[in-house]
Amino acid sequence: MALKDVLIDELRDMYSAENQLVKALPKLAKGAKSPKLKQLFAAHLEETKRQVERLKKVFLDLGEKPTGQHCNGMEGVIEESKEALEKDEEGASFDSGLIGAALRTEHYEIAGYEACISMATMLGMTKIAKLLNSNLKEELGAARKITAAGAPIMKQSAAEPEEPKKPKTGKEKYSAKKSKEDEAKAAPDLENPSSAM
Repeated sequence: MALKDVLIDELRDMYSAENQLVKALPKLAKGAKSPKLKQLFAAHLEETKRQVERLKKVFLDLGEKPTGQHCNGMEGVIEESKEALEKDEEGASFDSGLIGAALRTEHYEIAGYEACISMATMLGMTKIAKLLNSNLKEELGAARKITAAGAPIMKQSAAEPEEPKKPKTGKEKYSAKKSKEDEAKAAPDLENPSSAM
């Protein structure tokens, strides 16, 4: 597979990711307790819509269609955001979970754009790299803003009293079971780290 084909696959992945976020960000904005977080999620929704438009320009320049690939990674990250919204937390602790989910989303996108920019640059596609770099700068900015807004929220959350443990939901029990399976699968490689390489 030629590098250009890999780039197109990666770009389709990013296009799918951004479109999924267009649907997910309003839910995060609505669910957040902090007015600052609500505002940040709403503002990033507008940035995300512009990012989708930039990606359409990239595909136009490439003479390709943007559709054709679903981003499973972003689907998983968004699922974690949905779980954070479903948590039975109160106050700042609830928003702290949303901050973690939002930062994972941003870092997933940052990694995707960095990979695409490297490929486009290697292929001499300066105009495409420039468009992608605009999206990357917005993602980096969003991550910084979320981190800055999150600091006082997490400080407040740390001061909140611990709530009594509630029985686990079916989803939480399933997640705990999967976590134990992950640990068991990794155990042999953790006992002998050199064999993992």
